[in-house]
Amino acid sequence: MEFNDDTLEKFAATGAPPLPDADVQDEFEHDGARLWHASFGSGPAVLLLHGGLGHSGNWGHQIPALLAAGYRVVSLDTRGHGRSTRDARPFSYELLASDAHAVLDRLGIARAALVGWSDGACTSLVLARQTPACVAGVFYFACNMDPTGVKEFAPTPTIDRCLSRHRADYAQLSESPEDFPALLDALGAMQRTQPNYGTRELAEIRVPVTIAHAEHDEFIRREHAEHLARAIVGAKLALLPGVSHFAPLQRPAAFNAAVLSFLAALPRK
Repeated sequence: MEFNDDTLEKFAATGAPPLPDADVQDEFEHDGARLWHASFGSGPAVLLLHGGLGHSGNWGHQIPALLAAGYRVVSLDTRGHGRSTRDARPFSYELLASDAHAVLDRLGIARAALVGWSDGACTSLVLARQTPACVAGVFYFACNMDPTGVKEFAPTPTIDRCLSRHRADYAQLSESPEDFPALLDALGAMQRTQPNYGTRELAEIRVPVTIAHAEHDEFIRREHAEHLARAIVGAKLALLPGVSHFAPLQRPAAFNAAVLSFLAALPRK
């Protein structure tokens, strides 16, 4: 029977499945933060960038599927999230993109496909625009590239369950477990104004991109996803039925199939 957790009750109770044993697990200092990351398997590299308030463990349904398909998988705890630290500077997607690039450099990976979810999706496209030589392509799920792409916020039990899990995980993983409210405020300050890419900036992205949008996304307007797919040269739009902003956790088999289809179509260089 295919795994299904549409309401995130399982995720709230126990989190995503544990990650497999990593071949590399490391921390290093970069630009005022200590960045935790891990690498699994061998093959073409795929860097997974999680959403705001989460951590690498949120990819517990995805990493085994990518390994089984023959990819080397790299996961990163975003600065200030999970086991990574942050300094007092405000968050910015440019700073997060710099962190992601630094992790690839640390691991000796010249080029990787990026799979980004929510804040991780924005980070992926910013990195693709700034440093295209290191990006084989971007699977962009569930974020906005300008403030008009966001729906008016409406709380739901599913969102509350996700937030509860994130809060519990942060308390367990972070060296400053009392700082979750501060992290929430700092991310909100970034998300209200960033990123702010117009059609010119989007047209400057010249790597293969799939814009994936969930049928019931609580935060992002479908019209915005369609706009991104039109504005980015050669981008494709993938609509994910029956799921919301939390698709990788809700129906991982369908989400993984979309990611693997994207990766399979990338040029092998």
